[in-house]
Amino acid sequence: MGRGNMGAFMRNKDVQVTAVCDVDNNNLNNAKNQVDKRYKSKDCQTHGDYRKLVADEKIDAVCIATPDHWHAKCCVEAANNKKHIYCQKPMTHTFAEGQAVVAAVKKNDVIFQVGSQQRSSGNFRRAAELVQNGVLGKLKHVEVGLPQGNRNPPAAPDPAEKVPGHIDYNFWVGPSQMVPFVSKRFHFHWRWHLNFGGGQLMDWIGHHNDIAHWGMGMDNSGPVEVQASGFKYPKKLDVFNAAYHYKISCKYGNGVTTTITSNEQNAQGAKWYGEDGSWIYVRRGRLDASNKEWIKGGFDAGPKKVYNSREHHRNFLDGCKTSKPCICTAEIGHRSITPGHLGLLSQALDGKKLKWDPENENIVGDAAADKLLKAVDYRKPWTL
Repeated sequence: MGRGNMGAFMRNKDVQVTAVCDVDNNNLNNAKNQVDKRYKSKDCQTHGDYRKLVADEKIDAVCIATPDHWHAKCCVEAANNKKHIYCQKPMTHTFAEGQAVVAAVKKNDVIFQVGSQQRSSGNFRRAAELVQNGVLGKLKHVEVGLPQGNRNPPAAPDPAEKVPGHIDYNFWVGPSQMVPFVSKRFHFHWRWHLNFGGGQLMDWIGHHNDIAHWGMGMDNSGPVEVQASGFKYPKKLDVFNAAYHYKISCKYGNGVTTTITSNEQNAQGAKWYGEDGSWIYVRRGRLDASNKEWIKGGFDAGPKKVYNSREHHRNFLDGCKTSKPCICTAEIGHRSITPGHLGLLSQALDGKKLKWDPENENIVGDAAADKLLKAVDYRKPWTL
């Protein structure tokens, strides 16, 4: 995603990519070559330490596409250096990190865009606008379908496996707890280990639950009850330990309920239901509704108009230039994945139902659970 995002930014003539950073020298060199080829020069700077990149006063904005466990550290450091930030979803690995990023962005008054690019797609925008205008009548329930995770981990790790010389593994692990290097859970596959990611649940909740919240008008709020159930894990947990199947049930203050699940019977995407059984469904490449008239061109959804972003990277660049908030701010990105953080905590507490105060972001009536949610368990010397 780092090189993909970079390519998208470089297609804009008012952008100059000047530096790249990675702790894998092979990735670093590939990124530099991509930039140098685009500009027909060899001027792109390279860094192995993100702190040197964000300290460069000539840089206006950064794109963060690290594994999840690094998002918060990079975002806070960038914000404190007055850099505008485009950060891949999910915005953070933990709930406490989300609060820290939101605070740093607000304190430093920088532009922030979460890479939840579905918000800049016509079908998703149309679906959210239809729901917000009440074509379904009183909203009753929302189904959020996510992909299943990896249920087939590789064989047990080889204790003799060495870290390749082109990788700074200690830096890669960073603030997370040190675990042995396993090449088959490194690039991409780190997401199946809770030390670095949140499984497929957290990998995709920033997509479809983000859209569900958009349609519900809950961008700056959240549920009042959250409960996990039916989590299933690989038979062996020595390489991958994230659930491949999961279900999180939520209730909101207005009475609307949601389910966030990887059930194979539940189509991926967001599906909103009205009290009379009417529905609107959207996923990548498809927009459907119980009343086909709603999704025809020319149908007037109503007076409410949602934020219209034609292209996600361009929306960020325009925000940097005009100071207009982007379509998926830090606050929105944090709120859209909070049900996932709460769901993982509920699962860790044997499926306990958690009562949530979305305004003050506190677990109600359970100080111990609230403390667990907001814990920062960073490996020394790293701090949040």
